[in-house]
Amino acid sequence: MAEDLNDNSNIDPTQESTRPVNPDIARMAIGTVTPSEITTEMQKSYLDYAMSVIVSRALPDVRDGLKPVHRRILYSMHELGLHHSSTYKKSARIVGEVMGKYHPHGDMAIYDSLVRMAQQFNMRYPLVDGQGNFGSVDGDSPAAMRYTEAKLQKITDELLQDIDKETVAWADNFDGTLKQPTVLPAKLPNLLLMGSAGIAVGMATNIPPHNLGEIVDAITTLIDKPEATTEDLMNHVKGPDFPTGGAIFDVSEITAAYATGKGRIVMRAKADIEEARGDRMDIIITELPYQVNKATLVARIAELVKEKKVEGISDLRDESDRRGMRVVVELKRDAKPKQVLNTLYKHTSMQLAFNVNTVALVDGAPQTLTLKAILESYIKHRREIVTKRTEFDLRAAKARAHILEGLKIALDHLDAVIKTIRESKSADDAKKNLITQFNLSDLQAQAILDMQLRRLAALERQKIEDEYKEILKVIAYLEGLLADIAKILGVIKGELQELKDKYGDERRTRVYKQKIGEFSEEDLIAEEPVIVTITRGGYIKRSGADAFRTQGRGGKGVTGMTLKDEDAIAQIFQASTHDNLLFFTNRGRVFQLKVHELPEGSRQAKGQAVINLINIEQDEVITSTLTYSGKTKPTGQFLFMATHKGVVKKTPLEAYAAIRRNGIIAINLQAGDSLGWVRMTGGSDQLILVTKNGMSIKFKETDVRPTGRDTSGVVGIKMKPDDAVVGADLAYDNVSFIVVLEKGFGKRTSVGSWPIQGRGGQGVKAAEVTARTGKIMAARAVPNEKEDLIITANSGQVIKLPISDVPALGRQTQGVILMRFSQSGDYVTSAATLLPEDKVAEELPALSKRKSEPAVSKSPDKKIAPSEDGA
Repeated sequence: MAEDLNDNSNIDPTQESTRPVNPDIARMAIGTVTPSEITTEMQKSYLDYAMSVIVSRALPDVRDGLKPVHRRILYSMHELGLHHSSTYKKSARIVGEVMGKYHPHGDMAIYDSLVRMAQQFNMRYPLVDGQGNFGSVDGDSPAAMRYTEAKLQKITDELLQDIDKETVAWADNFDGTLKQPTVLPAKLPNLLLMGSAGIAVGMATNIPPHNLGEIVDAITTLIDKPEATTEDLMNHVKGPDFPTGGAIFDVSEITAAYATGKGRIVMRAKADIEEARGDRMDIIITELPYQVNKATLVARIAELVKEKKVEGISDLRDESDRRGMRVVVELKRDAKPKQVLNTLYKHTSMQLAFNVNTVALVDGAPQTLTLKAILESYIKHRREIVTKRTEFDLRAAKARAHILEGLKIALDHLDAVIKTIRESKSADDAKKNLITQFNLSDLQAQAILDMQLRRLAALERQKIEDEYKEILKVIAYLEGLLADIAKILGVIKGELQELKDKYGDERRTRVYKQKIGEFSEEDLIAEEPVIVTITRGGYIKRSGADAFRTQGRGGKGVTGMTLKDEDAIAQIFQASTHDNLLFFTNRGRVFQLKVHELPEGSRQAKGQAVINLINIEQDEVITSTLTYSGKTKPTGQFLFMATHKGVVKKTPLEAYAAIRRNGIIAINLQAGDSLGWVRMTGGSDQLILVTKNGMSIKFKETDVRPTGRDTSGVVGIKMKPDDAVVGADLAYDNVSFIVVLEKGFGKRTSVGSWPIQGRGGQGVKAAEVTARTGKIMAARAVPNEKEDLIITANSGQVIKLPISDVPALGRQTQGVILMRFSQSGDYVTSAATLLPEDKVAEELPALSKRKSEPAVSKSPDKKIAPSEDGA
């Protein structure tokens, strides 16, 4: 049997082989065959392969921020003359050039790299200008390379500038026939601007893109202050700046990523809640986290709706066009927009984490780099480039000066030079004679022989003199530059400022300090005064403080909210967007929202149903609201409550600190009673209760002892069976008390006109109630004489007049006409006081401390109790 040539079981790898060698194999062998342990060989070969992937494929160079394939593409396009001012060329031509000369890999790998550098949704500052279909944010594939065309972007010239001035090292291409740059001069700080992602063997890199202006400012700071810390640099570099915009969170995590090279940065889509037609709300998505596929996101949302993991979505549309991205998530009428949006953040790619891993090649070896290390490497690289460029320019300037010196000698001895040339037998003899006779160099003599006769004219001779003077200045400048490193750094700073001026733009990605778990919508809302309006039918909204204009007494007012015939404005008050808003219902429960969480609408807008914002029951209505500052936790304060049957109760505010989504019990009510008013007190205030039949009582708060939250209260005023409380408020002797009656009558009476009585009595008259005036509809204290009075009729008609226009009358009077109705049969449903528009700004600091300013509705005969504070 023939000997098995593959059987090496008897070979001692440590001894030279003595086995006979097959002659055919011997003829095929090249070099020496060295026996090796298979484990050693595998280890060595795998390490060679790993380093090849790391150095030659997957990781960018810290100096120019490019991987070899990107560097070769840009250099090939530069060689083809495809600059921003040239015409486009087929991508197939570019790919062929790169593959045939510098990058012997698959054409699709090269084309994919070319495409990515042209995609505006992937590159913060695209390096390639593509013409044709280069893909989309929906994940559409680019057209085949034979259909698309490309050239370099203008900004890419900054990467290649000065490459022909011996500024970078060159290496052989794969077959040794051409030279290729090992790095680009890179005036642009490309690694941080464009970012990079790659997976090598045993390591990976994931660097986010940044804003050019911020990076330039950080580099300038580091040049001026080499000892600058990460925090110093972050005064300029706020965080990554993604081409798709969106928002990022947690400055502490961003700082850790810059300080260590690793971190986890949470990204969120930009989504706004907008009011739509038919009492609906829409979620409008206009920006996505980096590298999120929009089509996949839309499909995922549809899948969640189908699987019923997201409730409240009625329609989903992608309305994106050439003007920008717009995905509309249409909500059902009863949907809670914030709840739906939070669910989308949780279950879709509208919220993702970018895992920063800043690994790049430094002197050919992979390193995890901090922000400062990257900027220091860039500065070092630019110092070398500017130094080599200066040396190149200096050599060229000195060479030109040398030639000009020879030409000057020739012009100074023109006749002798001409005679020497004419008497010479040949050009070579002429050159030798010139060198000998005038002590010239070979280059100078040749330049004289090559000089055209027109250069002998007087003006041309002057040009040579002027050029020589200028070239001497250039030489002095370049020599001074090389002698002083500070001047080199000054050149780098100047070039960076030029980059910022030419290509700098505004940041696209918003940065928020909070962690996503600590993220509060309030931090994104400006603190400003708003007017909150609630209707009898349970619709609520907030409007700007200038939604109404002041008019004179007796006017007809302006058209307010657009309401159904059976609806009416029941409550209107002023608050700050950062305030907490407590809702008290007729059933004695309390709910809490932030004011900025209320839907925003114009004066005519109806608003959104309260039932969509808080979990009240179908037969439950809001009867009173209270605002207080959300910045500090209130202490030493009480909530004083009054019901329509005259029951009062006082409970510490702290008892209502933890309010569940479904609300908590504020007061235990007796059968047939309902909660109407809640005021915040200090424990030793005075209060007034007013009934619809015109009776009232003023008593001290100390007459009511504090009780727990789940209690019933005590009698505040005794009333006849057909009477009911229509107003309850704090009472101070130095303020007025406004009373508004059903037929538009009203008056202003000093609180001092009321005697202090004991709690539980029948009280005294608050107004003279007649058939002409109608019953009392609203009664409340006016602590600020700067305020305006707003009166609302059942039809939605609104009038606003200064408090000073309301006459001050006695306690037992009818009052005067404050409002004339547009329609016969109209009547007053509510009244409230507000600061006038020109006083809002100066009063803003006090808004968070204001008590609620509720109004009182008409005594209903339907689901809500008589004379409630609001519905």
